[in-house]
Amino acid sequence: MIKVSIAGGTGYTAGELLRILLNHPGVTLESVISSSSAGMPVAGIHRDLLGETDITFSDNTGHPDVIFLCLGHGLSRAFLNENDIPAACKVIDLGNDFRNDPVFGERNFVFGLCELNREQIRKANSVANPGCFSSSIMLALLPLAALNKLTDDIHVHAITGSTGAGKKPVSTTHFSYRDNNISVYKPFTHQHLPEIERTLKAAGNKVLPPIQWIPMRGDFTRGIFASVYTRWDNLMSETEVINYYKEYYKTSPFVFVSDEPISLKEVVNTNKCLLHIGFHNGYIHITSVLDNLLKGASGQAVQNMNLMFGLDETMGLRLKGSVF
Repeated sequence: MIKVSIAGGTGYTAGELLRILLNHPGVTLESVISSSSAGMPVAGIHRDLLGETDITFSDNTGHPDVIFLCLGHGLSRAFLNENDIPAACKVIDLGNDFRNDPVFGERNFVFGLCELNREQIRKANSVANPGCFSSSIMLALLPLAALNKLTDDIHVHAITGSTGAGKKPVSTTHFSYRDNNISVYKPFTHQHLPEIERTLKAAGNKVLPPIQWIPMRGDFTRGIFASVYTRWDNLMSETEVINYYKEYYKTSPFVFVSDEPISLKEVVNTNKCLLHIGFHNGYIHITSVLDNLLKGASGQAVQNMNLMFGLDETMGLRLKGSVF
């Protein structure tokens, strides 16, 4: 059994990790770290776990085989500096500390997008989990990047649920603001842009055109719906492109290309990403949907862990969705 610790155990991503790991047949929980809640029952914070576990929060890491860092952005480096994590202990960071700056002492963080870096992840000691928005956009564009077909401005409109902003409430996440409301934030400047650009270049698109991205806040709790389009050169037929997408993701157990239009409810509470491809007036249009807390965060982190320890990639992640 793999011994697992979670640092930053009170937030949304930690809660999702706990729900997955408590039912994962290959792991045992070593510790759930929260200095502010040490000694308190985990189920006292994550109320849906009442009756599922009697583990309490701890203020030390224990002796895990792998530690998940579910800390605020910018805090993972500080945690590793302040805690003596043995070199043999694997690290999976769900924050943004190592996505664009992967070196930390003797550790070199592999970017944990399974659909692109599966073999590197299998050999990795440390992994930087991708961001939720970036996961939905990268999965929409990876096949085109592999063909070096991204030659004109890429336009993205993507809307996320309130859990994407984290558990700590701010003025734009509380109910009275979000309910019956949609708003734009960080247009053209979102912090996930660098990892998207770097990844698409690594996939094969050596010269990347500008990504014109409008992120939006939605009036729902979880999920990301991304609408992505760019000009298409028509050198491949529509059928050839769709078949190419299906072939590209053939070995990916959680990414599927739908022949019918897709909606957000089809992926909420699952580790799936669904894609739909259309063609309109010289443009290719890709719709991409995923659950920001699962395939966009904790589910993908467990997928990475499975690869790092030589387990079946899907172990613990065959989750039941809730389409109605």
